[in-house]
Amino acid sequence: MAKLLIIDDERAIRSTLREILEYENYEVDDIDNGVDGLDLIKKKKYDLVLCDIKMSKMDGMEVLEQALAYSPDLPFIMISGHGTVETAIEASKKGAFDFISKPPDLNRLLITVRNALDRGTLVTETKVLKRKVSKTRDILGSSDNINKIKETIERVAPTEARVLITGANGSGKELVARWVHEKSNRADSPLIEVNCAAIPSELIESELFGHEKGSFTSAVKQRIGKFELANGGTLFLDEIGDMSLSAQAKVLRALQEHKITRVGGEKELEVNVRVLAATNKDLMKEIEEGNFRMDLYHRLNVINIHVPPLTERTEDIPEIAQNFLEDICKEYGMPVKKISEGAIAALQNLPWTGNVRELHNMIERLIILSDKTITEHDVSAFANPGGGTNIGAANGSNHAPANSNGSGGAFNYEKFSNFQDYKDYAEKEFIKFKLEKNNWNVSKTADDIDIQRSHLYSKIEKFGLKRVAD
Repeated sequence: MAKLLIIDDERAIRSTLREILEYENYEVDDIDNGVDGLDLIKKKKYDLVLCDIKMSKMDGMEVLEQALAYSPDLPFIMISGHGTVETAIEASKKGAFDFISKPPDLNRLLITVRNALDRGTLVTETKVLKRKVSKTRDILGSSDNINKIKETIERVAPTEARVLITGANGSGKELVARWVHEKSNRADSPLIEVNCAAIPSELIESELFGHEKGSFTSAVKQRIGKFELANGGTLFLDEIGDMSLSAQAKVLRALQEHKITRVGGEKELEVNVRVLAATNKDLMKEIEEGNFRMDLYHRLNVINIHVPPLTERTEDIPEIAQNFLEDICKEYGMPVKKISEGAIAALQNLPWTGNVRELHNMIERLIILSDKTITEHDVSAFANPGGGTNIGAANGSNHAPANSNGSGGAFNYEKFSNFQDYKDYAEKEFIKFKLEKNNWNVSKTADDIDIQRSHLYSKIEKFGLKRVAD
């Protein structure tokens, strides 16, 4: 039910509007002045405000401005007994959804309210969808280290300062870069990411600056580089420590002069790009060894944000693990599993060489292989997928899975080329074990492992599971 607020100093108008809107099943509050109206807006969450323009204490236009400064997406319908075209235009310029003259026409009022609420819903849905598409997670945790990072992002993001993000692999450097961009004045422009470690040294310059047709053997057509694609926005150079020295020289020139030249081209192109960089290397050591330019380091390192490893902020693990648990269960279409305090304590005691990325994979593994509640035993059993974990024993089976030659004994993980293959195998074995335990009662098994029955049928079909006749 939509929640509306009426701000008007005429009791008769408030009563009439309230009666009409409550009849239409809206939840309505009303107040007789703008000052108290603003207080209500800050205390409660309203979907729409109807506000008179001429009031004592505070003018309706001032209420509009201050309310939208606090809640930019809140729809306002301005009402006045002295309506003019100029007043309506002024209200629109200040952000009002619409303007209605007193006494309001009933049909127009209800249509305008409905349209304003629809617009508010669309704005909210658009923001949610943008977040889903960008998949930018929140920076989880409340440790001193994480709070310091969040505070730094808030201060640095609105500026044009370059940022160098340091930290181990999997610690969340890319996430920090995304939030610097999202909170910057360039948030509506593109964020272009380049993983310098994943691009061969002979191709990195073409990737960054583009190339002209025929500039080298495989250049069959002109290519636009990342600097041009990021024009007006942000360029994130991940693993900058792996960039070749020749590419470093060109990046330095681009940062100094705000100009680039495509490979094989002669024309200088102006670019307006904010550069963020990240590395897991000690760049000062790389400079000493002649692998990184000192002048580029100083250009990039205007602001340094260091992301600590997970082992230095274990107090954040409960929050991160619970968040991953909810997200992954939702993605899999299953009810959210519980995780015991013992399991959390066990997670906090692991070495986490892969940091937050490893924790995400671990939680996904536990969701697949554990029962409704993830226990300390589950963490112990599945903590090291490459270390000989006995899946059958962990699930209560009386036998270990067969190894690659079909015999029992130690489980052979060498037969899996990647984690997805291992995950599919483990999921298949787990479902098969539960079905056999429940005498192939699909409904009971679905309830036992906490997934929808239709989802279980899909899994049975996917893995080709069949009941063996006794």
